[in-house]
Amino acid sequence: MIEAYKINKTYYTTKKPLKVLHDVEIRIKRGRFVSIVGPSGSGKSTLLHILALLDRFDSGEYFLDNHNINLMDDKEITGLRREKIGVIFQNFYLFQYFNVFKNVELPLIIRGYPPKERKRMVEEVMEEMGLIDRLKHLPNELSGGEQQRVAIARAIVSEPEILFADEPTGNLDSRTGMKIFEILKRLNKEKWMTILFVTHNLELARLADEIIYLKDGRIVV
Repeated sequence: MIEAYKINKTYYTTKKPLKVLHDVEIRIKRGRFVSIVGPSGSGKSTLLHILALLDRFDSGEYFLDNHNINLMDDKEITGLRREKIGVIFQNFYLFQYFNVFKNVELPLIIRGYPPKERKRMVEEVMEEMGLIDRLKHLPNELSGGEQQRVAIARAIVSEPEILFADEPTGNLDSRTGMKIFEILKRLNKEKWMTILFVTHNLELARLADEIIYLKDGRIVV
């Protein structure tokens, strides 16, 4: 369960303060697939990063599976994020000098899984992504769609409960973008994984269980 109440966020620049979220309130039940849409600069990515515990909010309350984020320090938040959350970004953020196997394996190393278990888990998730024959390839040897599937594999290899996807189809053609969306929908249905999906693509957004519209940092009903 994701519960956020009156979330506010301001970025302080050299020119003037820029308030990007205004009293945002959200409640999302476990196992839901939710799209977040809105024009550029509406606060979509900022909201996603706050909910994914990648950024702090200035005021308000946030509860993630009954954990009160307001009362947690940075170390506790990092631990909770590693335990429950996976994140996919628009630009993949793959390590270019690591092959596919090492990119996907990295979260498991951080979590302290033994080598044999890491190998099994990486191979299982890459089989699921249809890329088992790409394990030794470098990212620049893959297509954009393949790189995004590797990024998804890295995000889900440790079996998170919640997956946050920040414009994961934004740099892909429409056909490849639909394939990525279908992978996310399958993860949602088969693994009961809660998914928050930021997108500009209204066609994809309408396929979610629920749509949240943001405009000027506010939820539009």
